[in-house]
Amino acid sequence: MNLENYFSDNQAQLLEEFMSFLRFPSVSSEPKHHSDVTNCCEWLVSYLADTGLKVERWETPGHPTVFAESKTYDPSKPTVLIYNHYDVQPVDPLELWDSGPFAPVLRDGEIYARGAQDNKGQCFYVLTAIKALCKSGVSLPINLKLIIEGEEEIGSPNLPQLLKERADRLKADHLLVVDLGIHALSKPAVTLGVRGIVTMSITLTGSNRDLHSGSHGGVVYNPNHALVELLAKLRDSKGRIAVPGFYDQVAELSAAELARIGFDFDPETYYHLFAAQPTGGEQGFTPFQSAWVRPTLEINGVSGGYAGEGFKTVIPAKATAKLSCRLVPDQDPIKTASLITAFLEQHCPPGIAIQTEIHPGVGRALRSQVSGPAVQAVARAYTEVVKTPCSFILEGASIPIIPELSHISGAEVVLMGYGLPDDNIHAPNEHFGVDRLEMGFKTIVKSLQLIGNTKGSDIKGSGVTLRN
Repeated sequence: MNLENYFSDNQAQLLEEFMSFLRFPSVSSEPKHHSDVTNCCEWLVSYLADTGLKVERWETPGHPTVFAESKTYDPSKPTVLIYNHYDVQPVDPLELWDSGPFAPVLRDGEIYARGAQDNKGQCFYVLTAIKALCKSGVSLPINLKLIIEGEEEIGSPNLPQLLKERADRLKADHLLVVDLGIHALSKPAVTLGVRGIVTMSITLTGSNRDLHSGSHGGVVYNPNHALVELLAKLRDSKGRIAVPGFYDQVAELSAAELARIGFDFDPETYYHLFAAQPTGGEQGFTPFQSAWVRPTLEINGVSGGYAGEGFKTVIPAKATAKLSCRLVPDQDPIKTASLITAFLEQHCPPGIAIQTEIHPGVGRALRSQVSGPAVQAVARAYTEVVKTPCSFILEGASIPIIPELSHISGAEVVLMGYGLPDDNIHAPNEHFGVDRLEMGFKTIVKSLQLIGNTKGSDIKGSGVTLRN
């Protein structure tokens, strides 16, 4: 079998298989789609079984996880664990979609559907790469394991317990997380880390009911006023988080480490894509430094009182806000949330009761080393496929389960993918290119071959130029 041409030779069949994958409304956050998530899981089990792997469906109190592994184990070969997820985000607002979110269509080389990129597209090129390798007639160069979960989009609430229970099944030398992206197809890059996350809600209460703003205005403390004042205290005029102790655990990168990361940022391209100016970070840091190596505290939502059409003159009984922090090594999510809670309680005005809640799905930050053999293997594979020197970047978003999966498996982590900034993930008209399906397929094949057949020191010295 010619692996180099496998995708192009079988493109029509592969695209139809991908369309079948996309047609499942596997929205993990909506109970009405519970059976759809389960059906999608069964499709994956069947697809992987056809490759010749041993496949298991691991049940959880929520949605199931798919686990697959090589039928034989060779102790002389490294073991690679690959992570993906098959659940997707909700589709609202539906009226902004140009075609049905679960009726995938191909337009101008791009496939449009919910999950087309995140993460079914990236998962599918992994599946096709494994299928091609398993059916090539040549034994796999590695011991292979796959874990594909169905709850990533809701914070993987049940996977941590599952990982602990099945820890002996998950041991690996290398962990490939195929759920990331690059800035442009002309700029292949291995991602060396993601930020951690913690989310929380604040509720301020001033009375047992909404009050008439004429009768009670000037008497009670308006919870909306109190909330605005509290939120304003969280950051100073230079964009720095004002919560005492917030930065105490931040692990700063050395000058040498910073020099290896591609922090180049094009404000014109950013504005073209998002109609936004990069002015939100701490002073003294570039946009990508703010997004990748600095922690944040964001206000994600505010509500209180009447916000409908017309006007209603009330002082609300309650006002709420939702906050999230993106964290860097070595910040502890729960400790960070506790510091914020203490700060808010200290500054809450008299006459106002405050309640805070930390949401599930917390996760620590993670960083990999450039020198890691799997990192070098994936970098070389990118370089060979895209025919452009590979660089190294970081990611400001979070995949909370990955640090725990890394700890349980004992594996070196490599974060990779072919997502692009304008793929509209989590938004209407999400899409993923057929060309990237093929490039992803080739990159996974080459990465696994390199990891299996070449030692880390040889990979680095192979003559391939890696731009640091």
